Amino acid sequence: MSFDADLNGCAALVERGDPWRFRAVMASPLAARRVLFPLYAFNVEVARAPWVTQEPMIAEMRLQWWRDVCDEIVQGQPVRRHEVATPLAAVLSPDDARLLDELVAARRWDIYKDAFQDAAHFDRYIDQTAGNLAWVAAKTLGPADEEVVRGAACAAGIAAFLRAIPELEARGRIPLIDGTAAGLRDLAQAALARLAKARSRRGAVSAAARPALWHVAPAARILNAAVRNPAAVGAGHLPDPVAIDRARLGIRVLTGRW
Repeated sequence: MSFDADLNGCAALVERGDPWRFRAVMASPLAARRVLFPLYAFNVEVARAPWVTQEPMIAEMRLQWWRDVCDEIVQGQPVRRHEVATPLAAVLSPDDARLLDELVAARRWDIYKDAFQDAAHFDRYIDQTAGNLAWVAAKTLGPADEEVVRGAACAAGIAAFLRAIPELEARGRIPLIDGTAAGLRDLAQAALARLAKARSRRGAVSAAARPALWHVAPAARILNAAVRNPAAVGAGHLPDPVAIDRARLGIRVLTGRW
């Protein structure tokens, strides 16, 4: 089962833009890679769209382009030719495309410099981005419990968000509801609790669907580092998920313990 030029292009895009997930995909069966690479390449394209220009209208147009792709899939229409959109359309159901449309819409927050309205707004942003992506990936690959998948994915999403804090602040964003040491510690502890709860129900995610969660394991060490030393968040000193996971990914794949 070989990759065509589009899938190779998706893989290269993920390797450059999301090495955390790239390693997880490369540890997955080939059939799973055909699903995960287009999904994660889509996520890379959408995540970077608000940052490639300082003009909000242009960023809105870039996101709208991907919303139009999702709508074409929802409506069962021919999908525009594109090295990511084309293979993406081959693996998505209309319901999946609706979830990815929510993901794109949530990324509008990245365009502007407004703070999150409240904790519920932040939680929704994490769930619609990290949660929706992982849930679409998991249920496309095999049977899985949605609460378990979203719980693990959102914990990883918060870990990734904490690692991005220095860059967000450098670009004039207000990323946190409570940026105090206590607020950061509480956020990381809550994410750790959610991850632990999801892990306690690993059996609710089938072996076929597990590759959608291979990337979440390094989140625990990142979140624990934020709990121990909240100042490491703003200083950009949280652990690198790729570096800390090099020797462990293969063991997780063999044991199924994401």
